[in-house]
Amino acid sequence: MTEETMLSARENEEEAAAPDCREMHGVARVDKDADSRRTLFLEGFHDGIPIALGYFVVSFTLGIAARNAGLDPLQGFLASFFNNASAGEYAGFTVIAADAPYLEIILITLVANARYMLMSCALSQKFQPGTSIWHRIFVGFDVTDEIFGITIARKGPLNPYYNYGAMAVALPGWAIGTALGVIRAAAESGKKVSVIADETRPFLQGARLTAWELARDGIPVTVACDNACALLMSKGLVQRVVVGADRIAANGDAANKIGTFGVALLARHFHIPFYVAAPLSTIDAATPDGSGIPIEQRPDREVTHVGETRLCPRDVPVFNYAFDVTPAEYISGIITEKGVLYPPYGLSIWAALNDLSTGRSAGIGGAAPECEGCDPASGRS
Repeated sequence: MTEETMLSARENEEEAAAPDCREMHGVARVDKDADSRRTLFLEGFHDGIPIALGYFVVSFTLGIAARNAGLDPLQGFLASFFNNASAGEYAGFTVIAADAPYLEIILITLVANARYMLMSCALSQKFQPGTSIWHRIFVGFDVTDEIFGITIARKGPLNPYYNYGAMAVALPGWAIGTALGVIRAAAESGKKVSVIADETRPFLQGARLTAWELARDGIPVTVACDNACALLMSKGLVQRVVVGADRIAANGDAANKIGTFGVALLARHFHIPFYVAAPLSTIDAATPDGSGIPIEQRPDREVTHVGETRLCPRDVPVFNYAFDVTPAEYISGIITEKGVLYPPYGLSIWAALNDLSTGRSAGIGGAAPECEGCDPASGRS
């Protein structure tokens, strides 16, 4: 074999071996990248542990707020897992408890969480060149004040796997703490019940009848004059309002003792849920709305006299309407023997009257009403 032939054969062998060498270099590079990502993830996990412990404690109070808004532990967990922002969740749970419209809930949560958009923009400037849009979205999903702090303080370009490590421990800590807070609040919800009973003029049914029944059952009750409602609500002494009803129209408008509509307006102003408690027999399906409910005008003497003593000057006219109508839009739920009916009341009332147990999706809640365990409640007989 000539020397040229031997050199050619050696070159062919080297070329044949070259792809294997390149492949080996590629494997080594992949392994090195995987090790780097794993290291960064563990660093983030380590730095996220103190954050998770703090979240776990703080989110207990958030769970109590979630429970007061009517959420169960799973709902509280999911709310914290997908929101993960204390200010936004507190604001959201507050308006949920007040039965605010969905649009209002969205806007309040968006405003409360707006700062995280700025934080995400700041972090996006620190990413390594070529970082995919999906990494940026996932990191932005779980930007919190604390995670932003530890991330922005790192020197050099940002690798998303560091954030993933911090998120892996901090996010479950926040969500699990919220769920446990809901459970704790639920466990204690039946132990601290008190009621503020409006006196219910002019016949004082609240002062004479409601207060007597509650006291006999061992439920703490305080009587307040009707005109004190606004003050009591402004002081945070009322968490739920429960009233009765003498007649309920097919659309949910409810007629009750005079002054009930005014209490409903105050409850809306102070973002306090307002419930009507009445048996299904109170519903008049033949009356489309509250305008068809007649309002009785009772004798003047009920207002002008206390016993045999005249309080008002003679010949002064008196308005003594026995009832007023609270529009359905101010009513958070109608408590019946079949559960709590929710808006839209046209559908939920129809389903209840036709004995259709379609669940809350149709506006019917089969569980015991949330407001029965509130503390305190304000009600009119």
